Amino acid sequence: MKTITLAIDCMGGDFGPPVSVAASEIVLKNHPNLHLQLFGDEQQINPLINSFSDDLKSRVQIKATSEVVLMDDKPSTALRNKKDSSMRRALLSVRDGDTQACVSAGNTGALMALARFTLKMISGIDRPAIITAIPTSNGHTYMLDLGANVDCDADVLFQFGIMGSVLSSATDNLKQPKVGLLNIGEEEIKGNEPVKQAAQRLSECQHINYIGFIEGNDIFSGKCDVVVTDGFTGNNVLKASEGIVRLLAEKLRSVFERNWLNKLVGLLIKPILKSFKQEIDPDQYNGATLVGLKGIVVKSHGGASVKATVHAIEEAIIEVEKNVPQRIAKEVEQFVNSRT
Repeated sequence: MKTITLAIDCMGGDFGPPVSVAASEIVLKNHPNLHLQLFGDEQQINPLINSFSDDLKSRVQIKATSEVVLMDDKPSTALRNKKDSSMRRALLSVRDGDTQACVSAGNTGALMALARFTLKMISGIDRPAIITAIPTSNGHTYMLDLGANVDCDADVLFQFGIMGSVLSSATDNLKQPKVGLLNIGEEEIKGNEPVKQAAQRLSECQHINYIGFIEGNDIFSGKCDVVVTDGFTGNNVLKASEGIVRLLAEKLRSVFERNWLNKLVGLLIKPILKSFKQEIDPDQYNGATLVGLKGIVVKSHGGASVKATVHAIEEAIIEVEKNVPQRIAKEVEQFVNSRT
């Protein structure tokens, strides 16, 4: 079994080492071939791993750092002033080959800037994108970009299509993932010029199973495996969907607390509601990947629980096993060669 070594930025996010170390223990138990390098304040991390078994301790290295990238730090501050931060050191370990992927719940803008600076871009890819799985009626779909690139031209959207297709194929074992381009209608005349031009390029690429434009109401239908859009739209779709889930939960709770009969009905269908909640539980979709880089970087939600952080680390393991950056680079190279 191939040994996998990951870098964990323990100081990122709202909760820091207590969550990242607890999640690390769970993942280490689930993966005997896994080794972890924990970057952060040694005085905070050491007491937390004292409860680890001897086997788990033997697969953990603490990498002491003296600085932390705060959630409100500007990317420029992280780049110029915090050269011994846990985030930067974790990324450098990937660059230097000491680890194969980095997981961080830290400042998204800083992580993006530091990752691009340290790891560099895959040849043929202009910008990194944030991609994650979101639930659908028949499983999940991957959406990108989710906020890294507010404005995207046709070339960038086309590259998103390639990267999303490769990631979906690798992680879900799909031969030809269905790729859709988010638009305000399915007709060819709809949309702005970048979207129309991107659609033309995607339709001409034999390496992508492009199914055409999809509308917002198709995102969660399972119609496609990958949804391509710009970061402004993608981020708003993600936040809106999270808001709708919270609204539904609040409305249901209000209805079942209205009177004694409703409370009784609520008790009767509680197992069904519990099953439904598990299916759309955002924790199991935690772990957004920064694709387009030469190394693997997984962004965990800043307020992620232990369970959610486990999912983010698991995502990094899958991408290491599937060699996702190398597969993206190969796909881009094949496309470039086919056009020359």
